[in-house]
Amino acid sequence: MRIVIAGGHGKIALLLERLLSDAGHDPVGIVRNPDHTADLEQAGARALVLDLESTDVDTLAGHLDGADAVVFAAGGGSASGAERKLTIDRDGAILLADAAEKAGVSRYVLISAMHTDEFDASRAELPAEGDDVFQVYLRAKSEADADLRGRDALDWTIVRPGGLTDDPATGLVAVGARLETGTIPRADVASIVATALLEGVAVKTQFEVVSGELEISDALTAIRY
Repeated sequence: MRIVIAGGHGKIALLLERLLSDAGHDPVGIVRNPDHTADLEQAGARALVLDLESTDVDTLAGHLDGADAVVFAAGGGSASGAERKLTIDRDGAILLADAAEKAGVSRYVLISAMHTDEFDASRAELPAEGDDVFQVYLRAKSEADADLRGRDALDWTIVRPGGLTDDPATGLVAVGARLETGTIPRADVASIVATALLEGVAVKTQFEVVSGELEISDALTAIRY
């Protein structure tokens, strides 16, 4: 499978690229900075240098021609301002969906965040500072998720992980429509995405996930949300 990953230099994306490459697949990571190409190559991926904030649907769709799936793992980052939460976390995800539909790529996995729909609307407008930036982030993720759920042409999966850690993978998770706050290693999130793609499970589902007691494949196969 040729799988194109937006945010290809992120921590989860690099772990996912290694998993896909080791399984004999062809991961392609979208990166804005050409200096990141070597890191992707070390992870077994090819780099596509493209700025999601300045490209258009037709250009991105051209790069998706022949792909089997896309993954949105991009984000403005913790140091970015409120505006980039909207232009990357929301608009970037929607742009990738538009391009996937135009290119005829039906499989789409979106890495979102836990409890995104519970943002405080009174604090999630621009301009925003301080704690309100987080509310804008939740709003951006929520609106991107809602857009994807409304696309009948895409076989989407929305993964909403809890707090991310750099701990080693456990392979054990808990999933649900809504979970209490918890944490999960980034390596397990990467495995969840890889499993959803390679096993063809959790299609048309949205779920929250933290570390738990179920094997990833079993947990995803049982999802019925």
